[in-house]
Amino acid sequence: MKPLLSILLITIILNGCTSHDTESFDVLIKNGQIVDGSGEASYIGDIGIRGDTISAIGKLSGAKGEIEIDATGLVVAPGFINMLSWAVDALIEDGKSQSDIRQGVTLEVFGEGTSMGPWTDEMKKEEQKMQGDIKYPISWTSLSEYLDFIVDKGISTNVASFIGATTLRIHTVGYENRAPSPEELDSMRTLVKKGMEEGALGIGSSLIYAPAFYSSTEELIALCKVAAQYEGMYISHIRSEGNQLLESLDELIQIADEANIRAEVYHLKMAGKSNWNKYDAVVSKIDSARSAGLSITTNMYTYTAGATGLDASMPPWVQEGGYDKWAERLKNPKIRTQLMEEMATPTNEWESLMMGVESYEDILLIGFKNDSLKYLTGKSLAEVAEMRNSSPIETAMDLVIQDGSRVGTVYFLMSEENVKKQIQLPYMSFGSDAASYAPEGVFLRSSSHPRAFGNFSRLLGKYVREEKVISLEEAIYKLTTLPATNLKIKKRGALKEGFYADLAIFDPKEIQDHATFDKPMQYSTGMVHVFVNGTQVLNNGEHTGALPGRVVKGPGYKVDKHVQ
Repeated sequence: MKPLLSILLITIILNGCTSHDTESFDVLIKNGQIVDGSGEASYIGDIGIRGDTISAIGKLSGAKGEIEIDATGLVVAPGFINMLSWAVDALIEDGKSQSDIRQGVTLEVFGEGTSMGPWTDEMKKEEQKMQGDIKYPISWTSLSEYLDFIVDKGISTNVASFIGATTLRIHTVGYENRAPSPEELDSMRTLVKKGMEEGALGIGSSLIYAPAFYSSTEELIALCKVAAQYEGMYISHIRSEGNQLLESLDELIQIADEANIRAEVYHLKMAGKSNWNKYDAVVSKIDSARSAGLSITTNMYTYTAGATGLDASMPPWVQEGGYDKWAERLKNPKIRTQLMEEMATPTNEWESLMMGVESYEDILLIGFKNDSLKYLTGKSLAEVAEMRNSSPIETAMDLVIQDGSRVGTVYFLMSEENVKKQIQLPYMSFGSDAASYAPEGVFLRSSSHPRAFGNFSRLLGKYVREEKVISLEEAIYKLTTLPATNLKIKKRGALKEGFYADLAIFDPKEIQDHATFDKPMQYSTGMVHVFVNGTQVLNNGEHTGALPGRVVKGPGYKVDKHVQ
């Protein structure tokens, strides 16, 4: 009997070793350079997908797939995570998320300060009133209802969101410059609890803008303490990225410490030439906090210009009460005289991006709500001021009034040297800080920052392949496993058996951004195939039309007991 047992054991072992030889998969990707997201060296191998899941990785000799892709010469990586997406309304207009999908993004993360819920009826009315080129009815109230709405409508990418601290403040306190009452703070805490249990990732703030500017450190700590109970993160556009950068970083670290919460800095930068020399001090401060046991991380976009609005050039006091009150004050001759002086004077009291640029030529106007002003799109503030025979500051005030909005604006603020150094930081991930567009239809009615079309491919083309700032393996880690780990997202951000099949397959010799500030709406090239939840969304560089995106829940998500 012993020889027979031995034969049986050998047969079982051999069958186990070659079990993939006769296996069949829904999708079989063969001969790719697998960069699994771990940061470890790449290797040549195959990946088998069944349904929405990676079933096998390795040498799958003899295996078959209903769809087979020969990835020879191509990198096979986990789908990229966009840590700061503004595609909240673009995905309502067009769920295909073209400019991001064509760069390999499979997860859009929302919530920089504002979020698409929780909303009151009054907030819904205000939101619809302020809608620009993209118009839509608002049928949801909570953040989770919004996420379910766009998934039900159909989207190509997965989506997740932070709860906006600004949204919580407007919901409860309004646009007033005051502290919340104890009852109001309790109400905000309750909204955080509900949002976290419904799957939010944590609290997102954006503290240079009114009314977020009015929030105290103590208020933010109180909200973050609730999010921390659900393993959420605090993520912030800190109070200053310029003159008060170090002090603002201290505030984020204090919040992380006192609320016992992980914290991340949105789009880390040293804004304004006079602040470029603060890089070493910033890194030293973050490293010290991390050495002390705090989980502090950062993200960035790969450009020397940011994009926001003309509100970032005006003091918060003039914006108190919301847009209508702001515009009313801008029409007041006495207030305009005061603003002329304040907007032209460097200050540490509030964040002025206008004071951070070297000239008014470095302020580009890219987003108008009013059709009669769209002919100014792409012009600098200096050009428009000259056209109007007015000063740049008066022109900025007039445009806000005439457009009925804050006016989308690009500011050239950062140094290329610091961009390269930031990319190398071990805790740096990436976010476009932009929507995901297509160069067609309603999207052509306004311009954009080129980061909407090129942020991720620029990293892989310019900074990895051409300038060798970091290795390919490290770049993929920073685009995938690092942010997924920071967010405590399950079964995404890596190529592992049992993980969801979100994949980006690209040609490392061809991946390239083409968007420029003059012509920003140009797709990146070199991304060959993209899979989201096992479904092919990009095939040989062309969108398939598939809309398999899902809501990705945060670590505090509690499944409704009636659903279990």
